[in-house]
This record gives sequence, structure tokens and C-alpha cells, in this order.
Amino acid sequence: MKYKLLNLARQIGLIILVMWTVVSLVTLLIEFVPGTPATAILGETATQEQIDDFNKKHGLDRPAFFISVSKNGTVTWNGMENRYVDYFSGLLQGDLGRSFRTDRPILDMVMERYPATIKLALASMLVAIAIAIPLGVVAGTNKGGIIDNFASLVALLGISLPTFVVGPFLVYIFAVKIGWFSATGSLYPEDIVLPAVTLGAALSAILTRMVRSSVIEELGEDYVRTARAKGLRERTVVFKHVLKNGLIPVVTILGLQLGVLLAGSIITEKIFSWQGLGLLLLDEGIAKRDYRLVQGCVLVISLTYIIANSLTDLVYRWLDPRIRLS
Repeated sequence: MKYKLLNLARQIGLIILVMWTVVSLVTLLIEFVPGTPATAILGETATQEQIDDFNKKHGLDRPAFFISVSKNGTVTWNGMENRYVDYFSGLLQGDLGRSFRTDRPILDMVMERYPATIKLALASMLVAIAIAIPLGVVAGTNKGGIIDNFASLVALLGISLPTFVVGPFLVYIFAVKIGWFSATGSLYPEDIVLPAVTLGAALSAILTRMVRSSVIEELGEDYVRTARAKGLRERTVVFKHVLKNGLIPVVTILGLQLGVLLAGSIITEKIFSWQGLGLLLLDEGIAKRDYRLVQGCVLVISLTYIIANSLTDLVYRWLDPRIRLS
């Protein structure tokens, strides 16, 4: 019991440390971007009085960090009176701040778009699994054959082609030429198909190679020979025994690739105008220099990635009892 509590405390501490590091880095990098939120939101024609009122309203008249460096190189200690401390003080109270542009709570804006991004990421993962597992198993059980070479070619193409190439290509074929789907938008259930395939294609290529390697490795194990000696059908050997043991490294890749999916969804959401967190981050956050919105989006994406990795550990234990026992 004591060990479990210590392990839980360690996990929580790690989550807090990672989130703090990510948000701190984003906050630091934003400060180096040219321009100011007041100019980006109010426009170039804004008067100095309007800019001063805007900065005072949103706390931008305060120093960004504990120290500030002037143009002549003078270093000034600002103490605790800075925007960095203000943000984390609000964060501890569950307040992500308000948008500079709309004055809406950031938490509300993020939660409105968050389900769409998660839905797209899960749909992309399902597409990748649906392609990779059958193709990887067939390739692994036919090592060196025509099917194996074909699967390797497909995987290589999937890895080589970025989402900003695959996405417009799918739009041109299935939306413009054939007319099966809408080119952009997220109003109808079928609108998720093209973005999910775009994101899932690259992930399926990686998973196919991983499944193939795992199947080839597991087919050489003693338990496979024992199962065959007992007279089990080859399909039962492969899908009940080989695949279950071979899925452990695949689960590792899936857990790690969720972060890639969330990052890739930013570009994909822009291509397809999918109303998710990525589009909010690009169009409303970065483009408008809305510091608070950028921080909120990145914080939620980081937290999602951490939770996904924790769930991956649980799946490990289910797939391989030896991990649980150790």
C-alpha cells in the first residue's frame, strides 16, 4: 500500500513538473514573437491611449517575468509582481484567464473545441489500427513474400508523405472529383472521414512496420511451436497468442504517437477547417497573439498527452501480467 501511494505521488509530481515546464517554455517563447497583443487585436490605427487601456485591462502593463532586461542591457528585478506569477496563481485556482480578443474565459473556449480534437485523434487512431494490424500480421506471416514487400512499400509511402500533402490530395479526389465528402467543415458525421484518414495514414505506416516486426519475432518463440504441436489452427496461433504478445510494443507506439496526433491535428484541422483545438490555437491564439489562449491550449494538449501515457501503462499490465507482477 505504501509503495502504491509513493508511486501515485511520484506520478502526480511528474505531471505537475511537465505541465509547469511546458507552459513556462510557451510563455517564454511567446515573449520573443515580434509585435504585441494590443497591436494585433486593436489594429495598427489604435491610439496610444487605447493601447495603454488594453494593456492595463489584461495586465500586460506588468513585467513578463521575475527579471527584465532593457535595451541598454540593464537588468531589473521585478520580484513577484509579474504576469508569470499572476498566471500560475490563477491556474492553481482553476482559472486559465480570459481571452484578450473576446474577453471570454479561456477554459470555456478550450472546452468547446476540445471534444472535436479528441474525436479526431481517436478516429485517426482507429483508422491506423484498422489498417496496420491486418496488414502487419499478413506481412509478418509472409516474410519476404509479395505481400510483405507490398506492405513495406505502403508503410514507406505513409511515412514519407506529410499530412499537408495527403490532406489536399484526399480533398481533391474524394471531395472535388468524386464528391463523396465535403472539402471542409465539421457539421456532419461524415466530415470526420477525410481528416481521420489523413492523420491515420502516417500513423498506420509506423504501426504496420511495428506489427510486422513483432509478429516475426514472436513466431520464433517456443510457445508458438508448442501451440502448433498441440494441433491449433494457424489463425488461432497468430491472432490469439502471437498478436497479443506482439501488441505490447505497438501499444507503446500508440501511447507516444497520441502526442504526434494532437500536434498533427493542428495542421489537419487547418486544412479541413475542423473546429477543434488546433484551429483555435492557430487562428485565435497564435495569429492574434492571444497569450492566454495559447497557454490554455498547450496546457490542455500536454495534460491529454500525459494522461494517455498513464493509460498506456495500464494497458501494458493487462497485456503482459509479468509487468504487473514486477
